[in-house]
Amino acid sequence: MKLVVVDDHPLILEALATYVAQAEPHWTLVTACSRDEALRALALHPDCDVLLLDLALPGTRGLAFLAELVRDRPRLPIVVLSATHDRATIDGALAAGARGYVAKRADAAEVIAAVKATARGGRPVASATDPRSRPAGAWPVGLEIGFTQRQSDVLRLLVQGKPNKLICRDLALSEGTVKVHVSAILRALNVHTRAQAIAELARRGVGADTLTLR
Repeated sequence: MKLVVVDDHPLILEALATYVAQAEPHWTLVTACSRDEALRALALHPDCDVLLLDLALPGTRGLAFLAELVRDRPRLPIVVLSATHDRATIDGALAAGARGYVAKRADAAEVIAAVKATARGGRPVASATDPRSRPAGAWPVGLEIGFTQRQSDVLRLLVQGKPNKLICRDLALSEGTVKVHVSAILRALNVHTRAQAIAELARRGVGADTLTLR
């Protein structure tokens, strides 16, 4: 399997690369973080099996780039990976030619499961992490890490690739408070970086939306 991932959040690219290396070591993963890089990657890898595409790339407008790719590469299965997962956006992406749609709130295993399903001809839609709808063979559910409510709030945004300033804005917290929460999360997971935290959650089989609170 050769997968091209197009997303401008380095943490998401690194987390997916880490998960694929562990769970699907026979796969080839190619990453790009802009429209131009995506086009170059596709030109260099015409044998790509699936394209995983972020809708909110800098320099692109809404579904325009998706529609362009579908027009120019009608046989290439495209799965949208987006922080927006309302019904209208999902329906719009599918109508524009996407074969599948995965919210960024989904965990890495669900993203890869959607890629596999698309490669087999399916049309998966995963709008959020839901332990009742996890695909067979995906990571297990129920590990109790014990984050507080606020730590869980910070972690959900961290997993989405948001920097501290945006987390501060979304949660109405000071930057110092967010740094304290991020440090506590890293200590709890016994890691040193955000990307390692996301990969560790994937390894343990925990999605940010299923964390057990103290």
